[in-house]
Amino acid sequence: MNNKDVNLDETDFSLVLGGPLYQFYLRTRLLKPPLNLVKRRIVAISLFAWLPLLILTLIGGVAFKGVSVPFFFDIETHVKFLGSLALLVAAEVIVHQRIKIIVSQFLKCNIISSKDRSRFDSIVASTIRLRNSITVELLLIVFVFTVGHWIWTQYTSLHVATWYAIPINGNKMQLTLAGYWYAFVSLPIFQLILLRWYFRLFVWYRFLWQISKLPLHLNALHPDQAGGLGFLAQSVFAFAPVLIAYALLLAGFIANRIWYAGATLLEFKLEIAGLVVFLMIVVLLPLTFFIAALVQAKIAGLREYTIVASQYVNDFRGKWIGTYSANPEESQMLLGTPDIQSLSDLSNSFNVVRAMGVVPFSRGALLRLMILILIPFSPLLLTMIPLEEIVGSLIKLLL
Repeated sequence: MNNKDVNLDETDFSLVLGGPLYQFYLRTRLLKPPLNLVKRRIVAISLFAWLPLLILTLIGGVAFKGVSVPFFFDIETHVKFLGSLALLVAAEVIVHQRIKIIVSQFLKCNIISSKDRSRFDSIVASTIRLRNSITVELLLIVFVFTVGHWIWTQYTSLHVATWYAIPINGNKMQLTLAGYWYAFVSLPIFQLILLRWYFRLFVWYRFLWQISKLPLHLNALHPDQAGGLGFLAQSVFAFAPVLIAYALLLAGFIANRIWYAGATLLEFKLEIAGLVVFLMIVVLLPLTFFIAALVQAKIAGLREYTIVASQYVNDFRGKWIGTYSANPEESQMLLGTPDIQSLSDLSNSFNVVRAMGVVPFSRGALLRLMILILIPFSPLLLTMIPLEEIVGSLIKLLL
């Protein structure tokens, strides 16, 4: 078996390397392979989307006043371009590093046997080709300037006088100078980077679906209680920056509606709950592709270890219980015998098999994921409970 058979680190597997935008980063020196200069990309992209808006609103006199929502006080815009956009760019490094390690575990843990290595390599190669698709990114650009622009004008823009548009003739909006940059430069940049993450998630779905159809070597005795697939749960947290960036978007949207449309946080409880559920499903769903394999491994494990346990306890009973019945004095020989420890170990092993889950993630992982997604909404609690009351309550709890 050569090095290629045991070390996937030599394989260029990544969900984020490659593609036209990646090549653009290389040519503009915003990136050094594989993903170095992330701070430069964050600053350059965020400022390119945000700084012209500040300059144009200063020129137009709507940066601090003059309209119902001046640029400086537009929370949603600042959160979008200085928070969410920065996270989406930074997430590339985290996802690249963690997902590559996770994929390598299929080989390092011998879940993929050597005879199936060629099929595994074919899946990796197919995934990389899809990731590098020029057609997909061109379609995303077309989508951004058509459907994406329509969604913004119809559903997410504020229908009051803002720094980017002034209402005229009822529902029609007249874009300001800053509004044109916002609508045709800043928003498309943000939407394109966001949609690329949807595409990458699709690539990840497709990869895991294909892997789940291979003959996997799972062990019901594995202490991770997931047949050896417990490492897949780390993929959920690899995508955490993307999920937080998405939650920030809704938090900024809600903040604007609270401050400028007279809404309350409770009016958005369904939207917040829906987003939390949606984002959790997005990252957990591909792990359910392995349910069939895990169920099969658990059933096989229970059957195998039931047979072994039956044979052992029958032998144990025949050796020790029969001896005790025939001659109670010989029962003292049972003290300190390794047979007792073996019986205990066998029971523990059987309990591990019986406790094995059929999904490669735990309830604890679900709770941690939910908390991460809810963090961006925590500042909005100040719109319901004064800061003084929150601080006072914390002091009482601590003292």
